[in-house]
Amino acid sequence: MSDFLPVMERAAALVRAGHSGAMATVIGASGSTPQVAGARLLLTDKDETVGTVGGGAVEARVLDELQACRSRGTARTLHLDLGKDLGMCCGGRMAFFIERVEGKPRLVIFGAGHVAEKVAPMAHLAGFRVCVVDDRELLCSVERFPDAKRIVAEPVEAADELDVSRSDWLLISTHDHHIDERCLNHYGRGPHRYIGLIGSKRKVLQILKRIAVGEALPDLSRVYAPVGLPIGGASPGEIAASVVAELVALRNDAAVPHLRLTGDASTPE
Repeated sequence: MSDFLPVMERAAALVRAGHSGAMATVIGASGSTPQVAGARLLLTDKDETVGTVGGGAVEARVLDELQACRSRGTARTLHLDLGKDLGMCCGGRMAFFIERVEGKPRLVIFGAGHVAEKVAPMAHLAGFRVCVVDDRELLCSVERFPDAKRIVAEPVEAADELDVSRSDWLLISTHDHHIDERCLNHYGRGPHRYIGLIGSKRKVLQILKRIAVGEALPDLSRVYAPVGLPIGGASPGEIAASVVAELVALRNDAAVPHLRLTGDASTPE
């Protein structure tokens, strides 16, 4: 298979970088088919493709499955009768194994304050690569965040260096409501797995109303504001435990209650 090595090299690079994607492998082919067993197609979290499973209608159907797998993370086997299912004249049959490819996820924390200082080590222990972004050099230090990458910059100004992808988890926890607002308005309109915004329901509602002025709200389906699970407590450590518990629950598709507001931004879920 001439495309085997490039596909596997790119998949390995995704894992090393903490990014994600989905891969299809032809595990069976009979009759007249555009590819043979062993052919692979990789879809990255930036919608790039590497390799091929045959092109045309076959590949279009497999790409739909890869997009779904990239979102839900559930592996499955896909069986296609090329004539009956896709209307192809070759009439062969193919089977594909569809699986998610994922490295250690990245959590980007905007703000280096008391809560961030507690969240970072907990998230690291829970299996996240942690990056902290804050323009206050004294707070965004190796002493306070020994296991995290640090970017000393205003959060939105760090956008190019961060290069946020669909695989990234974002937590907004800065020292200024206006910076929080700019973060949500900017990063909420791009790709991400999750955005959490620390603050009261009143603060969240005010921010949502302000960023909606003059333009549509960003997609709120992956925005968790207020952030965390309802475990009680208000200390930085307790808030951090609530936040990291939410990250782990979502990563594992666990059905748990959240503090976030619903789409109408008026009542908790």
